[in-house]
Amino acid sequence: MDRIGFICEPGHPVFSDVAERLSARGFDVRFFRPGDPVPEADIDDLTALVNEKIRPESFRALHYADRTGVETWNGFLATTALSCRLIALHGLEHVGCRVPKVWFEQPDCEYVARTRYSWDGVPTMGAEGDFYQERIRSEPVEYKYYAVDDGRETHLRALRVRSKLTGPKEVVVEETVEVTLAARVRELLDRFDARALGVDFVAGHDGHYAVDADPAPNFVGTGMERRIADSVASLTTIGA
Repeated sequence: MDRIGFICEPGHPVFSDVAERLSARGFDVRFFRPGDPVPEADIDDLTALVNEKIRPESFRALHYADRTGVETWNGFLATTALSCRLIALHGLEHVGCRVPKVWFEQPDCEYVARTRYSWDGVPTMGAEGDFYQERIRSEPVEYKYYAVDDGRETHLRALRVRSKLTGPKEVVVEETVEVTLAARVRELLDRFDARALGVDFVAGHDGHYAVDADPAPNFVGTGMERRIADSVASLTTIGA
């Protein structure tokens, strides 16, 4: 029986549903708690490994899985590279996205302070950071684009969310996917050989700016559980 491992909380509002769907298809599913080391022997028993949390322990597990031939949903390279915020911005710019200006000293204008790595902290305003990103607009709204490759095609959803700058990120409403933004998110997914990706956009006066990428999106509020299950299954002999 093909066994799929998830580095994810067992009660996750999206991935617990995905796991149930996969179990109903005949897969053996196992959860590993984020932040706990994943034993190599447990990875050896897997057909595929899915990671939903950016943690150093996740990187080690993905690296071992990639090195030993265990299929990964988003591999070590995509996950580590896109968790580095400056690399993510560089990648977004190269696929045609507008990105905010960046400084390494506090500027005189409005800015968002960010850590170099996404696991080190959330963006903040008016604070010290590893680098400083131009603040595009003062409205507390972002547009989150989610992409899932199911092995045949890439599916997109867009949500309007309340920005983490004003508190916990919260879904406001589903948005119409803009063709141009969707094409750029798809290209970023392809370039990093990933199966899933989230990209945050902010609407400026002259168009949308990409401000961050997420190689381990939670997909909450997207309604993409079936697409995710299809994508994960396509990594295996049963779902191929």
